[in-house]
Amino acid sequence: MTSLPTFPLPSPLAAHWTLDPAVTFLNHGSFGACPRAILDQQSEFRARMEAEPVRFLTRDLPGLLDASRERVAHHAGCSPEDLAFVPNATAGVNAVLGSLALQSGDEILTTTHAYNACANVLRLAAERAGAQVIFAHMPFPLESEDQAVQAILEAVTPRTRLALIDWITSPTALVLPVERLVRELEARGVDVLLDGAHAPGQVPMKLGELRPAWCAANLHKWMCAPKGAGFLYAREDRRDLLRPVITSHGENTRRAGRTPFHDRFDWPGTLDPTAWICAGAATDWCAGLFPGGLAEWMARGHALAVEARRLLCDAWDIPPPCPEAMLGAMATLPVPASSRWEWPASERIAPWQTHLLERHAVEVPFFRWGSPPRAWLRVSAAPYNAPGQYAYLRAALADD
Repeated sequence: MTSLPTFPLPSPLAAHWTLDPAVTFLNHGSFGACPRAILDQQSEFRARMEAEPVRFLTRDLPGLLDASRERVAHHAGCSPEDLAFVPNATAGVNAVLGSLALQSGDEILTTTHAYNACANVLRLAAERAGAQVIFAHMPFPLESEDQAVQAILEAVTPRTRLALIDWITSPTALVLPVERLVRELEARGVDVLLDGAHAPGQVPMKLGELRPAWCAANLHKWMCAPKGAGFLYAREDRRDLLRPVITSHGENTRRAGRTPFHDRFDWPGTLDPTAWICAGAATDWCAGLFPGGLAEWMARGHALAVEARRLLCDAWDIPPPCPEAMLGAMATLPVPASSRWEWPASERIAPWQTHLLERHAVEVPFFRWGSPPRAWLRVSAAPYNAPGQYAYLRAALADD
């Protein structure tokens, strides 16, 4: 058995979170982690709601949603009129695909790096309409963003109706050149739906300049909002056709000063809306953590992810699978092909992932991905992480 270094301390900033100090948590990318201050605020809103539910949900809620949406829109680089709250990015993708009048013979384009849940939405929508999902075979490892762009554009045909493009891919953690892709695809008459599940808090969004047809994004991941906070951006010429997954009163009940877009999405029925209400405060909190605002937040995450990847690539003696410029605050590496890393097809979770948690108190995800499928490791770099935690992971991976 390898002699492991002393259990690593996280960043001093970890005091802002409620994460278990006995676990080295390197998986912010899966579900995020909400800071204590925002959780406290959410508890206060919940107490207000339960003290007088009618007043809170019918009188107070619209203004609270408007205020939160304004802050989120500011950090997303667009107008509040462009955004509606949804529970998560997958819900936003469902709303767009459920609103499109696809025809038999239409094609929906995505990549082999697409998030499985969203790929399932495409498959179901295509099956119902007699359309077809086309998966552009984007390589990984890759040497440049040009390879990603080429793979996607070569898969476009005259029948391509929509392209679902991951801003940051989930299994491979690639930051795709969405500015180029939106421009090139729109020029070919293809509407673009960006899956921005990992984008807020990892990359500058500037949606008002980028102007895709739609963008579905999470706020509970890298913007550290409570679970259940996401948004759907819709360009003004692609807004009226949209319907939420849940049809409710807003379909035929209009409010003064609100758009049909907001009327339809703001009230899906009785639910706990406090994650949406706190989303604006969470984005402000993230922006205020460092003197340089969100730009510094993103730069620190990128630098730490690059350092973590270097340590692990050196440990496994493998080259980096993509340029540093295509990383945000996550990095994915191939697990060495050897008997030591066997992963039975019958097991959903890799045995060594469980081993790392139970034996070394390290929480880090492994994925089975690709064709043919193989194992990959993805590390996240959040403000509460520190370089020593990745050195400890490196030693733990070498432990028998």
